[in-house]
Amino acid sequence: MHPQHDKIVIRIRDFSFRLGKKQILRDVSFDVRDGEYLSIVGPNGAGKTTLLRCLDRIWTGGSGRIEICGRPLADYSQKELARLIGYVPQADGRVFPFTVEQFVLMGRYPYLSPFSAVSREDRRAVAEAMELTGTMEFAERMLDTLSGGERQKVFIAAAVAQGARILLLDEPTTFLDYRHQDEVRWLLTGLNRDSGVTVVAVTHDLSAAALESGRIVALREGSVVFCGEPSEIMQPDVLRRIYQSSFLLLDHPRAGLPVIVPCVPPESKP
Repeated sequence: MHPQHDKIVIRIRDFSFRLGKKQILRDVSFDVRDGEYLSIVGPNGAGKTTLLRCLDRIWTGGSGRIEICGRPLADYSQKELARLIGYVPQADGRVFPFTVEQFVLMGRYPYLSPFSAVSREDRRAVAEAMELTGTMEFAERMLDTLSGGERQKVFIAAAVAQGARILLLDEPTTFLDYRHQDEVRWLLTGLNRDSGVTVVAVTHDLSAAALESGRIVALREGSVVFCGEPSEIMQPDVLRRIYQSSFLLLDHPRAGLPVIVPCVPPESKP
């Protein structure tokens, strides 16, 4: 468990959102505290990615209230918001024609004016972000020469270079092999634990969420159906209510928490 602080950095109250005629989010309410690691889980189509995009104002509108560090989200300029929040989207295979260093430097845009040169402070922030995320060795390589896990760490480095104290991550380990999943997870937990960065991560991996998070929010059909600690969600009846499916749970040998294990398919009848 990570220490949780009293300061609220994200406050969501009765927030609803539509895309066209489709209701995606319904009366969502919860808080995120400074320095917290919070995971958002739920079935496909529950509204998890939509919620992250609304928090970063990629999508605007909706009803209800969202506050960032005590101010209404709508009151921020885009540059002001980018100094607080870094958004890392789900990997979709797209790459960009830049070197790693060039891409991470783009994370400094909240501090640059259209005609200003890159400052010594910008270079320092980029170097620190790359050292912190283990991407300095890739500095001169083109993004399209990196593996998926290496690129994901570069995207996180760009968010760190923004100076953002809140990271929103959409499925940060999707499509990665086990080694790169571990590297990204260690990176995020290290940023949270050692640098005090607030992490809000959407994930389908319930076991990883239970082991990494201080709290978990579950969405179903656009509504919050659970908000609490990992030990509270990793119960068969709670998971069945969220996912409408049964789960097999076993205690993790080190963490002392239940984790999900694959069910063995029933034997076929002769």
